[in-house]
Amino acid sequence: MSTEIKFKSPGFFERLKGMLGVDFYRLFHTPMFYIFLGIAAVIPALILGTQGTDGASILYTNTWQIIAADTPLYAVSSIAEYANMNMVFIFGGIMVSIFIGHDYKSGYVKQLFTTHSKKKDYMMSKSLVCAFAMACMCITYTIGATGAGLVAGTSFAVNAGSLLIAIVSKMILSLGWASLYTFLNVIFRRYFGISIVSSFLIGTGLPILAVGMILGNASGSVLNLFLYGASVFACLSANPVTLLVCTAVSVIWAVIYNTAGSIVLARSDVY
Repeated sequence: MSTEIKFKSPGFFERLKGMLGVDFYRLFHTPMFYIFLGIAAVIPALILGTQGTDGASILYTNTWQIIAADTPLYAVSSIAEYANMNMVFIFGGIMVSIFIGHDYKSGYVKQLFTTHSKKKDYMMSKSLVCAFAMACMCITYTIGATGAGLVAGTSFAVNAGSLLIAIVSKMILSLGWASLYTFLNVIFRRYFGISIVSSFLIGTGLPILAVGMILGNASGSVLNLFLYGASVFACLSANPVTLLVCTAVSVIWAVIYNTAGSIVLARSDVY
């Protein structure tokens, strides 16, 4: 009498859990993660520290203005309205490019897809881990901004609820941004330099600002549905609706880019 042993293939959550474990291990054991956390903390100090002391060149009178704009903006009229926590998404894009680029340079991807054929698991794992890293950058940015404000002596007056919602909203948007950057790096996986440049340009929001200039201010409500517009929507006058909008946009973009990235990986040579 023969006995047949059947092995049950791991389910989606089991596969994702295993891949997340590997990616988080790699993230926590690479200096890159901590370097970018430090960069995020230093950025607000540089912003406040380099502004002039005369009234004409003072860009910020309130510390929290380097966290978010006072109101939702769809057209930037001054650098002060642009230079805030949204810059985390610029440097976060570079970090994602380096993190994923190392997968291909080290041969990790070839080894991974030899034993793990689910491309969507790779996309989701990278998006979630990179989103976590960018959310951590938002936290260190906030810490750096607080310290910079204390040193510079700028005002800390703010609606605490709106400030908290703005910060949490930007952290939630990290998922959408990370998914976008992961998708870009899958597209340009063989061209590391192009992947970094494309992530940088998208992170600056210049393509969206260009569209806004062409279409005019009337396009503001439409651009708000785009990821960069939602990032600007998280401002110092934020309310619970802001949090809902940013969460919805981030999830929608995560689904779109993870799906698109999975299709690209499934139909192309990932090596």
